[in-house]
Amino acid sequence: MNKITRFNLELKDIPGQLVEVLEPFSKYGANIESVVHHREKKTPRGKVPVEIKVRVEEDRLKKITKSLKEKEVEIVEIDEKTEITSFNIILIGHVLHTGIKDTINRIDQTGYAEVVDLSLSMPEIKEKSSAMLRLELEAPEKKNKVLDILNEISEEKDLEVIKEISV
Repeated sequence: MNKITRFNLELKDIPGQLVEVLEPFSKYGANIESVVHHREKKTPRGKVPVEIKVRVEEDRLKKITKSLKEKEVEIVEIDEKTEITSFNIILIGHVLHTGIKDTINRIDQTGYAEVVDLSLSMPEIKEKSSAMLRLELEAPEKKNKVLDILNEISEEKDLEVIKEISV
């Protein structure tokens, strides 16, 4: 099962430390989503907090954790999320003129859904356009809530929503 996992680590403030810590993630095939290196916010022990967010299979997660411990990396917390669910929707109408950025932000601000890809088709400036959005959910049970938000947005902006059909 593919999960998003957030590692909160504390590293020594020496050159090359971050690169060394990233090695097990690469070695065991984790897909690194983000790395936040809080160099200016040292811990009381003088270490640098680092947050690494990855997408990784369960069996590989254990290997990464073991490798980090062998490197004597201070693991403060490992936060695993459930399996990621993704689906596509298509918006048809004056997608750009009605604020695609606002639409994306409203989905992303839920905290459990995120627009991860956008494809846009715009035949002519005054014609209707269409946008396909790929959404990912960290909480699959909230898919209907996201669809409700999209329906609300489509009513406000006079857009048509085509939802992915499960077969």
